[in-house]
Amino acid sequence: MKIVVLAGGISSERDVSLSSGGMIYHAFRKNGHQAILLDVYLGLEGDTEGIFERETDWAARVGAVGEDCPDLEAVKALRKDGGSGFFGPNVLEICREADCVFLALHGASGEDGRIQACFDLLGIPYTGADFVGSCLAMDKGITKDLFLAHQIPTPSGFRLKKGEREQEEISWPCIVKTCCGGSSIGVCIARDEKEYGKAKEEAFRYGDEVIVEQYIKGREFSVGVMAGKALPVIEMAPKEGFYDYRNKYQAGTTVETCPALIPGEKAGEMQNIAERVFTALRLKNYARMDFVMNDRGEVFCLEANTLPGMTATSLLPQEAAAAGMDFGQLCEAILRQAVPAGAE
Repeated sequence: MKIVVLAGGISSERDVSLSSGGMIYHAFRKNGHQAILLDVYLGLEGDTEGIFERETDWAARVGAVGEDCPDLEAVKALRKDGGSGFFGPNVLEICREADCVFLALHGASGEDGRIQACFDLLGIPYTGADFVGSCLAMDKGITKDLFLAHQIPTPSGFRLKKGEREQEEISWPCIVKTCCGGSSIGVCIARDEKEYGKAKEEAFRYGDEVIVEQYIKGREFSVGVMAGKALPVIEMAPKEGFYDYRNKYQAGTTVETCPALIPGEKAGEMQNIAERVFTALRLKNYARMDFVMNDRGEVFCLEANTLPGMTATSLLPQEAAAAGMDFGQLCEAILRQAVPAGAE
């Protein structure tokens, strides 16, 4: 099949996206597909005729995920047209030639439903949730509202726009996070008023609306869902701090155990909630839900990820492996759910 693995972009999760895309690209090439890896923002200059037949290592310039967010202004400076529009040169034209686009994008524009809506209008098949599910899951405020409406246990909290005053009482400690971010970027724990002010300042760097919610101290877990069915539960135990950007993507910073060493009924409870979240947010294809369990054994769902990371340290591939599916098989399973009948 002709496959475009679409990655990069200009969100704070650009590096993670490129790393995910590189692994997915290599898996498809190994499986015999005519795959290319394309940066959605930088695109491809020049002649694109016969692009899927070229013997090119499209992942050669993809580096490892750094400890900090990428310099997006430096990325924007690479566009010869000055960065006019989200799609780089020839991106849409190449995607329309593919049998399917594997979305390896993370964060704004890639995971919030806008690119999905564009592809729907152009008739381009793609992996992951559609524009409705992507939009609902990306906005943590909307997600929280839907969790409450569907009786899905989640920490209490409220939304706050830049410049607004809090209308609800805050209990310490609390979590402050950007409303539409990912990879734990812009997430802080505040233990008093001073830390709270700094946490808001940090979160507002990434958007005009934040979520302030109850801090649940406990063990952290994640559950992937494919085609509505939950995968084994994985536990993430950072050696220091909480499961932030560094602990997610730097090897050796977090101990990950899959299947998680918890009682079977607790694993089953999380899997059941993950499947309910998948339905409540109208998700499709695959997704991953994040959880925390306090010392009383109470489980809380934090959020849903509609395009989970597929890097060397990512959680979904580890969960799939525990279910007997290697990385290449995982990519194929996601692809097969997305391609139209008769496209092979």
